[in-house]
Amino acid sequence: MNVTRVPVDVATRAPTGSTNAYVVGEDPAVLVDPAARTDALDDAVADRGVEHVVVTHTHPDHVGAVAHYADALDATTHARYGRTDLFADATGVHPDETFREGTTFADLTVVDTPGHAVDHVAFRAGDAVLCGDLAVAAGSVVVGHPEGDLRAYLTALRRLHAMDPGVLHPGHGPTVEQPRETCERLLAHRLDRERTVLDAVADGADTISAITDAAYEKDVSDVRDLAEATVHAHVQKLVHEGRVRWERGRIHATS
Repeated sequence: MNVTRVPVDVATRAPTGSTNAYVVGEDPAVLVDPAARTDALDDAVADRGVEHVVVTHTHPDHVGAVAHYADALDATTHARYGRTDLFADATGVHPDETFREGTTFADLTVVDTPGHAVDHVAFRAGDAVLCGDLAVAAGSVVVGHPEGDLRAYLTALRRLHAMDPGVLHPGHGPTVEQPRETCERLLAHRLDRERTVLDAVADGADTISAITDAAYEKDVSDVRDLAEATVHAHVQKLVHEGRVRWERGRIHATS
């Protein structure tokens, strides 16, 4: 499978400072996550017969050049069924087609992987998976309130692990050569963070801010908003499971 990765410098909170765009296949080819127009991406799509433009999700750092390349390549745009308004608002383009779990176009098959974003999907291409912001080779993925859903994210990670792909092509950073080990690492990281959140609540922290102070050993002042959003998403998961409760705006452990 011909998969070309093109890192695109764009405003993003990812440590890499760039988002990976991909060109998959040839005549027809699919352009995935065109974050911005660049000379390198222009070169990558040239003479590849791009007929489809898709995104793994509609966060701004993944969609900036959807409109440009769809027009320049006379390509069909696709969005997740039921999320066309998100796609149109983010890209400025109303999608030509919609897709669901299992939809195929060219050499890609859609896999639902919500959690990081409500409309997040991955694309299977042979033994590879273009996984967007579901997984990264190093570090972790932000799953933050109000959009992030940790229950959905953990389910998506476990599903990706069970698929046992040969390689992952992530939205940020290098190719993931050990997909199952990476999924296991990310799952363990999330469960470790859950334990620190539960410990903080048990020790009397009863606000998102206080739990964040207790749950993170490192200094997170430069990403405080992301850390608090992450803690809030963990609390929401624990509330749903009946392990903590909100009471008059405060968070308490359940007996």
